[in-house]
Amino acid sequence: MESIEHLIGELPPDLRQEVRDFAEFLIQKRQQKAGRKLRQDWAGALSDHRDQYTALELQQRALEWRGD
Repeated sequence: MESIEHLIGELPPDLRQEVRDFAEFLIQKRQQKAGRKLRQDWAGALSDHRDQYTALELQQRALEWRGD
């Protein structure tokens, strides 16, 4: 199996630039994904229902309300 450097070296200059652009895109995409923080803006959204339902019932109802 040929190394990636060898394969890229066989490409014409315009396609080598496309490979470079794509590699930079992949690096940027991965960095953005790694930087995401967990959203927790939903925390406490069902607190109005805590006296009506058990935790399991609330979980089941939440799935129904979401349409899952």
